[in-house]
Amino acid sequence: MSGTPGSLRTRLLVRIGAALVAVCAAMALAGVLAQRACLLDRLDGRLTDAAEHGLARASVRPHDDRDLTFLDGGGHPEGLLTARLDAHGAVTAGAVTGPDATPRNLTPGQRAALRGIAPDGTPRTRTVPGLGTYRVTGLDASGVRVLAGLPLDDVREMTNRLAVVEAAVTAAGLAVAGCACAVAVRRQLRPLGRVAATAAEVARAPLGRERIGRLPRVPEADTDPGSETGRVGGALNRMIDHAETAHAERRRGEERMRRLLADAGHELRTPLAAIVGYAELMNRGTGPVDPAPVWRRVAAESARMTVLVEDLLLLARLDEGRPLPAAEVDLAALVAEAVWQARAADEEHTWRLALRLDAPALVTGDEPALRKAVANLLANARAHTPPGTTVVATVEAGAECRLIRVRDDGPGIPPHLLATVFDRFTRADPSRSRSGPKAGGSGLGLAVVEAIASAHGGHAGVRSAPGHTEFTVELPPAARTEAEPPSRAGATGLSERR
Repeated sequence: MSGTPGSLRTRLLVRIGAALVAVCAAMALAGVLAQRACLLDRLDGRLTDAAEHGLARASVRPHDDRDLTFLDGGGHPEGLLTARLDAHGAVTAGAVTGPDATPRNLTPGQRAALRGIAPDGTPRTRTVPGLGTYRVTGLDASGVRVLAGLPLDDVREMTNRLAVVEAAVTAAGLAVAGCACAVAVRRQLRPLGRVAATAAEVARAPLGRERIGRLPRVPEADTDPGSETGRVGGALNRMIDHAETAHAERRRGEERMRRLLADAGHELRTPLAAIVGYAELMNRGTGPVDPAPVWRRVAAESARMTVLVEDLLLLARLDEGRPLPAAEVDLAALVAEAVWQARAADEEHTWRLALRLDAPALVTGDEPALRKAVANLLANARAHTPPGTTVVATVEAGAECRLIRVRDDGPGIPPHLLATVFDRFTRADPSRSRSGPKAGGSGLGLAVVEAIASAHGGHAGVRSAPGHTEFTVELPPAARTEAEPPSRAGATGLSERR
């Protein structure tokens, strides 16, 4: 953090310095004023003593208002001013002691400057021409009026000296305090400077690149939540973590998209190449070619390509988060129908249905999508287990959820595939593949199952071990306004194929 005019450090130092100057100036002024007041009090005390002494001496000749004989003799301070007043406050006689204590009579101008001072004992400040500024007071006793005054030169000199000393001490104190504040502010703002440097370094990082490496972090010592700077540093570290996570997610999404496009292109190229090949064979017209098997193969490849495109479109719609049609669906009837269709399509497996219903197996959702999810689970079991495998489809309806289980006693899923079994274009290990024309699916069936379950507010899961592989689809129950008794209770099994 630099010391530029707009920096926080500069603003803090300027404001702290201004506050220190104001406080020190106020303290110095208060000290000078207090000292001056103290000196004035002492001077007023001496002045009152001088006035009382003059009044006592003047009372010896009360009828002579021009008598100043009480100034005769020594012991008077230099510059002592004494005068006699008439009833109207005019100075009838006045004198001031010189350096050798010899009285000198006041000039008419000097006497005029002292006119109007009431003999009430209140000290006043007057400027006397030729003499300077005086502190004067008057006393009255039985018609005898005396005025006394002492010069303010000593008070002023002491006050000026004190002001100079206060200014020097204040300047030195401000210099020391300013240096201490500068060091303290620099040390306290050093963590904030490191936070700012980290933020600037992150801002210069090329976040648009595919690989950015690890972004810098605020040091752990600067993330103490007990300080404002620590909270800022901690928040910046969390923001950097979020940025790295978002960048990694974006990279993974782009990689998945590239892989998805490559896999989709490969899957579409295979049936297209077969269709083009058979079409060229039919167009050549050379040799006896039976068109029936050719058209059957073309129809089969077209159907395979159609299924792949429909699955991709369905996944795209589900990824967009479009709302699904909402209707009440009976999972028991839907799964039972899917099992009957699987039995009719494949007689080499044993197909069973089990219902465990403590409540109606009703959910709210899109019936065709749920039907496709169940059909994909059964097709997955048929495609990746050998003939003679028993496949059991179970529907469970509890108080909190509706559950579909598809379990088989086949060889199981290899452990390295379990984590990605619901990813798109994930294909089974050859140990679970069947030979024949139907071997090798597109790898989208289980991805469609997981996407449909998520779109309905549920989730799909899998557990697998040799001899026991089980896929589950958990869905929230349909909202019911009235409690209904379960239409199917207990566990019911459909007989195996005949």
